[in-house]
Amino acid sequence: MTTAYDEILRRLRQQADPAAVAGMAHYGIVGQEVFGVKVPVLRALAKEFGRDHALAGQLWAYPSRETRVLATMIDHWRWVDEAQMEAWVVDIDSWEVCDQACGNLFAHTPFAYAKAMEWSARPDEFVKRAGFVLMADLAHRDQKTTDAALAAFLPVIEREAGDGRNFVKKAVNWALRDIGKRNPALNAQAIATAERLIARPEPPARWNGRDALRELTSKKVQAMLLKR
Repeated sequence: MTTAYDEILRRLRQQADPAAVAGMAHYGIVGQEVFGVKVPVLRALAKEFGRDHALAGQLWAYPSRETRVLATMIDHWRWVDEAQMEAWVVDIDSWEVCDQACGNLFAHTPFAYAKAMEWSARPDEFVKRAGFVLMADLAHRDQKTTDAALAAFLPVIEREAGDGRNFVKKAVNWALRDIGKRNPALNAQAIATAERLIARPEPPARWNGRDALRELTSKKVQAMLLKR
């Protein structure tokens, strides 16, 4: 009898696209195994097979880009505990799987704020990135959170802004910008953070400060904030 897991693997192998794999690698989308199946196709598969915690675990255990992205779509945050988050985050080997895991699953759990803080202090590149991606996701999506909860991320952003690793640096920047676009009060605090970063000696910190400040003070963002 063919299981859902077997059928998903069969389809992924059937749709493997070496040209797409090469294109993805150009943008840092890599992994132990990559089939080259696009995200909309994976979303369609996830919708077809539905929510299934056990299947998600099986898919994550298979070390491919596609199975792990699918796992984050098929699982549900209500079934996820801290142990699973810790086990999965250390397996992440690309920025894309990191961002999909955070956006599709981790950011919706009750552990998201604590993990953002914890992971941001870890040395592993993709674990650290996950911490800052969670901050950005929470600032963007969590409509029930408080300004204080998001402002608590700003000192952490400032602390880690000197990390020059590309996937960390960009996530730090993303978090700072999304917090600063939340409302006028957080915008002012994020701008102050960016200005302090610009005065730092480390090039990554200065880049983070300048890039964030450019967007946070732009006419587009300021006009958007006036409407809120």
